[in-house]
Amino acid sequence: MNQAFRGASSADFIWETKLPSNYRYIVGKLDDEKVGDLGKKDLYARLCRPNRFDGGTKEIWIDKRTGGVCLSICSKALTITGMDDRRYWNRIPTDESRFKKVAYLQQIWWFEVVGELDFDFPAGTYSLFFRLQLGRACKRLGRRRICHPEHIHGWDIKPVQFQLTTSDGQHAVSRCFLENPGNWVHYHAGDFVVEQPDQLTKIKFSLTQIDCTHTKGGLCLDSVFICPSGLGKESLDFLL
Repeated sequence: MNQAFRGASSADFIWETKLPSNYRYIVGKLDDEKVGDLGKKDLYARLCRPNRFDGGTKEIWIDKRTGGVCLSICSKALTITGMDDRRYWNRIPTDESRFKKVAYLQQIWWFEVVGELDFDFPAGTYSLFFRLQLGRACKRLGRRRICHPEHIHGWDIKPVQFQLTTSDGQHAVSRCFLENPGNWVHYHAGDFVVEQPDQLTKIKFSLTQIDCTHTKGGLCLDSVFICPSGLGKESLDFLL
């Protein structure tokens, strides 16, 4: 009886109900082609932790509590004005990013970061966040975090602008001042609604501060997160 129960509890038809409606699409996107050979129980366990795709520049996972699909996009996959000029930007290593490197801005006049994503989302409402930190990426000495604030300037003069648009005409704009030096903050850029599952949704998003009357600097850009709106910022903390 116990053996029969264990066999039934591992059956594909049971675990398939826990997978998102677009799980076949997700499996086809992953860098690891062997994932497609897993049974549904093992596939669910695998998708409940971050999996890389698009050459390791993005990650996708399922939130166990809600079953929602979440994504992260590293700074390397974003278009950053001035990124190729080391007078302005550098990529620096840090253990405080899942991608192990972040983009660090020393100083610039025209601050602009743009990203795009085409993805087949399950139906629902999603939120998009930028993960930023004022100050150079921290080092740890034992339990202490040592942050370097020497380049921080210009962010208290004018707010930054977040913008999000979708291929079906949705548009969100928000503005705020960057704050809390030495700590990673998830800044909410906007929400979008997916009503037609099994269709690609194209998203374009940006972060700008293009008032050229002053320079700004001392900012780390880690990544962009997209998750079901019900999860909120607090649910993103587990990612480290």
